[in-house]
Amino acid sequence: MATFTVWKFDDPVAADGAAAILRSAASDGLITVIDHAVVSWPVGQATPTTKHSHDDQKRGTGWGAFWGLLLGVLFFMPILGAAAGAAIGAISKTTAAVGIGRTQLETIREQVTTGTSALFAVTEDGDTDRVGERFHGMHATLIATNLTDAERAALLETFGA
Repeated sequence: MATFTVWKFDDPVAADGAAAILRSAASDGLITVIDHAVVSWPVGQATPTTKHSHDDQKRGTGWGAFWGLLLGVLFFMPILGAAAGAAIGAISKTTAAVGIGRTQLETIREQVTTGTSALFAVTEDGDTDRVGERFHGMHATLIATNLTDAERAALLETFGA
């Protein structure tokens, strides 16, 4: 089963470091990274910068469209109030396929703000204990996942977040 996670960092460049750690863990066979994206939002910048990794070359176009739609609705559409809710409601139908719902999308939009960064990852076959050791001390906050409550609790304990 694929796992979708979003980790928020209280530094606009920290998610880049986390992405490098994730790629290293994948190279060592600890996890399979299907795809990931990084959002960086430096202080004083009106909108964040996004980077899509193209990890899965076979399905790259599909993931590119997914990240473009998701990140576009969350961070680049100049919508307020009810319009924001409607846009998130519309995208939640698409993201439901990877197990992430409207409430989680709203949480992402509220928490990833200027001065922060986020690592969005779709992974599978992960050894959370060993991968977690590599992320320990990064001061990340898990703000969205499609894991069950028990899996999420174990992940948070492992990652020390």
